[in-house]
Amino acid sequence: MKKLNETNLFRALRSRNFVLYFIGRAVSQFGTWMQRTAVIWVVYTITHSAFWIGVTIFAEQFPSFLFSFWGGVAADRYDRFRVIQVTQATSIVQAVLLAVLVLTGHTAVWAILVLSVILGVINAFDVPARQSLFNEIIADPADLSNALSLSTATASLAQLLGPALSGIILASFGAATCFFINALSFVAVMVSLWLMDRPFYQPKSSHKKVTRDFAEGFAYIWKTPSIGLVILMLSIVSLLVLPYNTVLPVFAKVIFKGDAKTFGYVTSVISAGAVAGTIFLASRKPGTHMRRILFVSTIVMGIGMIFFSQFKYFPLAMFFAAVTGFGSIAQFTVCNIVVQSESAPQMRGRAIGILLMAIFGMMPLGSVIVGAVSERIGAPATVLAEGILAICIALAFVKFLTKNTAGSAVTDASLEEPGDPKTY
Repeated sequence: MKKLNETNLFRALRSRNFVLYFIGRAVSQFGTWMQRTAVIWVVYTITHSAFWIGVTIFAEQFPSFLFSFWGGVAADRYDRFRVIQVTQATSIVQAVLLAVLVLTGHTAVWAILVLSVILGVINAFDVPARQSLFNEIIADPADLSNALSLSTATASLAQLLGPALSGIILASFGAATCFFINALSFVAVMVSLWLMDRPFYQPKSSHKKVTRDFAEGFAYIWKTPSIGLVILMLSIVSLLVLPYNTVLPVFAKVIFKGDAKTFGYVTSVISAGAVAGTIFLASRKPGTHMRRILFVSTIVMGIGMIFFSQFKYFPLAMFFAAVTGFGSIAQFTVCNIVVQSESAPQMRGRAIGILLMAIFGMMPLGSVIVGAVSERIGAPATVLAEGILAICIALAFVKFLTKNTAGSAVTDASLEEPGDPKTY
């Protein structure tokens, strides 16, 4: 334990509950990325269209935009452990239905889109509950940023290995196997929740209407620009830059003359860069100027995308793909750390819900736009334009991201909100 206390990178692992969560989510994330890769590849093999890939991503993520704030309200009102158990169970059903579609030969695009919409609604309630749970499962509030970074690192590692494994399984056994594996992976999260030392749940009495909770959340973000501007920047980046993954199948098949395995490799290399980025974030000490990291990482992401778009030589292109992944991972991770550490405890679930709306609302819309634009000007020119936009966005927010203010660093004090409830 003493070594963990002295090691910045793994200090959150001092908490038994977080260790259980960490393991459960790691298993689940592998299954999630295998399913996402398989769904995108199935749609592309049916349609041979980047536009329909964008529509598929839109179908999964836009419902999360519509309902994620309600998910944030649910995370503030109800037992988060119970909410997560319900979302994991329904996710199992969704994955099994996808597998059945493939096995029975009913892989129509409309059916995949319907199941993607269902998954988006599930995630709208799952993600806010999971993110706001961090404050309940870590022993020391000062470990929050480290716990969030380590959790993102596991997701990045799954994104690194999951698509590559998915590509192999797709070629050898088919998409249905990927979907069944994902269904089984959700069981790991449910088991980890059952094994935790859960705090006593005290039901919260609220006579407010959900719409009033909704309005209070947005009013809070508006009056707290240190959080609101971070979310605004994330919204713009999510709309114009982050949907570059929409055209990755085109790079794999057309630019690099490959197949499903090539697509898995490209995605995995980007994830390798993301893993390096999350390890870098996890090793930062309390008091690090997180917004400045966000500024630099956005510039790095833009540079990586510009060079990735211009090289057809696979090894060199993969180097810049890794650079892109390194820069892009900070977008959500840093914003998540800022929102969770600086928002008031009673507003945390709703603040996270708004943060997720920025992701789930803008990225699917951006995926449709990127898919449509790429069919007119080509995938390389589209990614080049996105890289240039990333740099422009960073420069537009440079004054806010680099100024030294009391709220611009994630400090130990900022994690210790007065009156932060230790139980439900």
